Amino acid sequence: MPVGVEEVEVAVVGAGPGGLASAVTLGAYGVETLVLERRLSPSTLPRANAASTGTMELMRRWGLEQAARERSLDVEFQALATPTLAAAGEGQAIDVGFPTRDQAGLVSPTAPASIGQDDLEPLLEARASELPGTTIERGVELLSMTPRACGGYALALAGPAGGRTVHARYVIGADGMRSTVRQELGIAIEDSGSLAERLGIRFRAPLWDLLGEHRFVIYFITGGNEDRALIPAGKPDRWVFAISWDETPEAIENLSEVELTNLVAGATGYPELPITVEQTFHTSYGVGLAQRFGDGDAFLIGDAAHRVTPRGATGLNTAIRDGFDIGWKLAWVLRDWAGPSLLDTYEQERRPVAEFNAQRSSTEQGSIIGNGLGLAADIGGRVPHAWVERRGGLVSTLDLLGEGLTLFAGPDWDGSEPLTPGAAPMSVERIDAISARALCIPAGGSVLATPDGRPVAMTQGREPAGVLPGTASGEAVPV
Repeated sequence: MPVGVEEVEVAVVGAGPGGLASAVTLGAYGVETLVLERRLSPSTLPRANAASTGTMELMRRWGLEQAARERSLDVEFQALATPTLAAAGEGQAIDVGFPTRDQAGLVSPTAPASIGQDDLEPLLEARASELPGTTIERGVELLSMTPRACGGYALALAGPAGGRTVHARYVIGADGMRSTVRQELGIAIEDSGSLAERLGIRFRAPLWDLLGEHRFVIYFITGGNEDRALIPAGKPDRWVFAISWDETPEAIENLSEVELTNLVAGATGYPELPITVEQTFHTSYGVGLAQRFGDGDAFLIGDAAHRVTPRGATGLNTAIRDGFDIGWKLAWVLRDWAGPSLLDTYEQERRPVAEFNAQRSSTEQGSIIGNGLGLAADIGGRVPHAWVERRGGLVSTLDLLGEGLTLFAGPDWDGSEPLTPGAAPMSVERIDAISARALCIPAGGSVLATPDGRPVAMTQGREPAGVLPGTASGEAVPV
């Protein structure tokens, strides 16, 4: 090895939500992780404004749920279709794929949060930076990556101190729609091109007090012919106004402050509203799917693997779940808890979700979807949430999931275990009869789950140990 060349177990290219989620996950296992980000500082744009149920379950796992709540807005997770904000009392609530306040408590120990990406990212970055073996470097750009004969890649980097080379056993490409990692791997992307063009205006105005009880995660402005929306984007009274845009992106620069203010005021229905325009931006709607989500020892997550439009607010949430999924699987392989075949399940499990979200977001009505279907895409496949007693209090079955395997056992479980090839550690969580019923476990049986809550094997008590149908013919989880 050349003198001065760094060696890391995993290099994560990109410090957006997906890249940071993978770094937090890897760091929990003590994996030596280097996160590389070409931006000198996080984005100041809210971008996404909705952390889904699945995202908030991960924030809870990482000890960040309360911090995220403190930064989020108290809204009902529905859209309100209304002529203007001033006419919100006449508006119609519409399901948009997130559980309402009442529904959330039935399916999860947490609930979605209305938090801007620029408020969420710093929480993830701070947590990743606290973990041993995790380093985040900003102002560093990936120039190229070359496969090594012994496995992994040699990464050529450019940064403030000049060029250098890093050897990484695995690489995670979290570097966005124009992913250098994807290009270096030679993976094509099937892209729709532009489906719609939008003008975005970020502004501040005292709207929350005017709206009173009519506080929703998004407002579809139905008055007039334009396709318009108002999105609450953070405290205090930070908003984004979006409207269809038929001119060139450069033409936005010619709009005067008066014109921008009038556009916003017209949608609010408050002509005398004091409005402070902070930023304008152009967004081109499009969808795209990489032909594969990895190659060799490198994997793509988030926008590098699948581009979606803002419709449905699935982009950030899908990226975070991607990062967690590939993170724990890489950690298992690096710690010899599982064989390399476990990594094949990353794309098997994440591509159907990406395909669904891409197709959904490509339609004009992509934001409008039944909550059951939205939840299936977001948290489907994990064991159910049920409250169980622990140390004089209640915790969720999801809170009991560990870094290895978790065996949920009914009250009459006799100690028989499902087939568990590999060396992943297993913790046993005995639960009461009603909670076991919620998890579809007989009183004398058990179910085995991976860190993401996916059930992979079960026992029926007096019946012979068995494997859940559809896992891996005669085997439990491919570890």
